[in-house]
Amino acid sequence: MIYCVVPEELAPELFEKLERHYADDPNVTVIVERRKSSRRARGSGGGGQRTVRERRRARVTGDVPELRGE
Repeated sequence: MIYCVVPEELAPELFEKLERHYADDPNVTVIVERRKSSRRARGSGGGGQRTVRERRRARVTGDVPELRGE
């Protein structure tokens, strides 16, 4: 499913045009963005369940076998 999101300010001029344009494509839905503010509060900890980890993986120990040439 693909959502074509139209900002609320542009909805009067774009919404119907986009709906007609994508009318034959069942995978596209045109919607109007109606949110007034972001859901995430700045500085939010996300519930406090997040753990910070080292993003680099540890290297594998041992030797890499030689590759035979043709």
